[in-house]
Amino acid sequence: MAQNIEKEAPKGFDVVNPSIAKGQLKYINYKSKTVGTTRKALVYTPPGYTKSKKYPVLYLLHGIGGDENEWLNGGTPQVILDNLYAQGKIEPMIVVMPNGRAMKDDSNKGNIMAPDKVQAFATFERDLLDDLIPYIEKNYPALTDRENRAIAGLSMGGGQSLNFGLGNLDTFAYVGGFSSAPNTKQPQELLPNPEEAIKKLKVLWISCGDKDGLITNSKRTHDYLFQNNVPHIYYIEPGVHDFKVWKNGLYMFSQFLFKPVDPSTFGKYTVLGTKPETNMRNAEYPQVLPDNRVVFKLKAADAQKVQIDLGKKYDMVKDADGFWNVTTDVVNPGFNYYSLIIDGVSIADPASETFYGMSRMASGIEIPHKDGSIYALNNIPHGDIRIKKYFSRGTNSWREMYIYTPPGYDTSTEKYPVLYLLHGGGEDQRGWATQGKTNLILDNLIAEGKALPMVIAMIDGNVGGGGMSEFGENSLKAFENELKRGAIPFIESNYRVKTDAQNRALAGLSMGGLQTLYAGIKNTDVFAYLGVFSSGWWANNTELSAPQYEFMKANVSTINNNLKEFWISMGGEEDIAHDNCEIMMKKFDEMGIHYKYSEYPGGHAWPVWRHDIFMFSQLLFK
Repeated sequence: MAQNIEKEAPKGFDVVNPSIAKGQLKYINYKSKTVGTTRKALVYTPPGYTKSKKYPVLYLLHGIGGDENEWLNGGTPQVILDNLYAQGKIEPMIVVMPNGRAMKDDSNKGNIMAPDKVQAFATFERDLLDDLIPYIEKNYPALTDRENRAIAGLSMGGGQSLNFGLGNLDTFAYVGGFSSAPNTKQPQELLPNPEEAIKKLKVLWISCGDKDGLITNSKRTHDYLFQNNVPHIYYIEPGVHDFKVWKNGLYMFSQFLFKPVDPSTFGKYTVLGTKPETNMRNAEYPQVLPDNRVVFKLKAADAQKVQIDLGKKYDMVKDADGFWNVTTDVVNPGFNYYSLIIDGVSIADPASETFYGMSRMASGIEIPHKDGSIYALNNIPHGDIRIKKYFSRGTNSWREMYIYTPPGYDTSTEKYPVLYLLHGGGEDQRGWATQGKTNLILDNLIAEGKALPMVIAMIDGNVGGGGMSEFGENSLKAFENELKRGAIPFIESNYRVKTDAQNRALAGLSMGGLQTLYAGIKNTDVFAYLGVFSSGWWANNTELSAPQYEFMKANVSTINNNLKEFWISMGGEEDIAHDNCEIMMKKFDEMGIHYKYSEYPGGHAWPVWRHDIFMFSQLLFK
């Protein structure tokens, strides 16, 4: 198998070993109908090369300032490949290093950024497919099926390799881009049919130095492949845009070629991870590896014991420089709370953004999620999050609310429907805006025409005191009072909103789901839409739940007639509220209460609730 290899080239990998057999380098000239001239390429044949045997072929492309000699002069590929071959780490292969600037004057002299020279790199696709490959396969003992052809390149050649390789999956089964340049097509154009790539590609390799200014080209491609479940290796190493990175890329990529591979291990092949969006500016760690393990590294020279608490505690190991290090198991995708524990004291990590959760400020880390496109920051019209203080007649105190207004609100005279959105226990009005990314989810849905423009009032459900430990009828009544006498009057007095029940919705997660069940069900003349996420009346607290069921039983007709949508969702069986919700829905069924149920795996966590608001908001006010 290809994966019995180290994750980085060892010292001396590019140094000539006088005691091993050597491959040969030879310049060839081929007629190019595409360009209308004779063109040159450099060909490497492996040690022991013989015309009586057929070989797979790797086409290895240079950068914008290079030509057929760039790899030879800067990367010594023949030395790297000879050494690997002697160690039995690669298959014997022919390597073709062409001039990727397909024009009559294909030199790298003068202005290499001239439009005609840049265009020539795109023209090379036809020269490669129609002229160079046929020449190689006619004049060398080359295997001619797609599974025995590979293409890879550095910088501009990396972009060519991705463009040409992924654009011609009937020609290439192995594709590699090293520090790919901006000529790399946008992902949707690069791979419009991910399913075809999944079926046909053997190895797709994308690598770059972590300090390379062009890394965004590789990252956007990786993100698209990740979202579309296309197996690939995303390899990040310390470095910039130079041959140190590209030689290591060739060393690593060549060991995956023309042999069986196990895509399930691809995520383990990298030196560094990617900094999550939740890192503080310039913080190098934590880093997320391609398989969603996380690397933590921090300086605490005088500490005796350091742990990371991600729900599971990980002991960190101190190195000689006083840095504590650990790599976690695979972490659940989406938003995760975490803490540092230093000598028994739980604190927020200064390297990450903090979020109010677990009834305190805690660190958060955003792990890539395959459904992350629903909250991606896209180039579309965006609404606003407004933070407002208001004096509530419900609590006779000043309170704070986060309010989403849709794109175009300030320039419109239109009145909008309102969703009142509630957080869970241990969180507050900030949760849906920060952890929940509600604004981005709605922006995307509105732009796609899937949700109607609406105002969303994210209110503080912490009323009545005592927290979840004293949660009961009194705190629910206090919330209902705050909702009706504080939050709703403030919104309807200060924002252009519609004020009838058909244009009001109430929804919440966990504790907020219970508040929705209480205040929503009792006020179906105020709200025509209710959403209950990861919640349900507590089966072991009949003192609280029994009166709610009695009220519903006595008002089944009113509830069913008034509610246009009663939407209940759970995070699968692993959701801590799952059993209570199941029991509650059975009671609803017995009473004849109409509702819809949705389930999305992920437990009692923000990735589930992001999906809930994504789904629920599409049902509203239609």
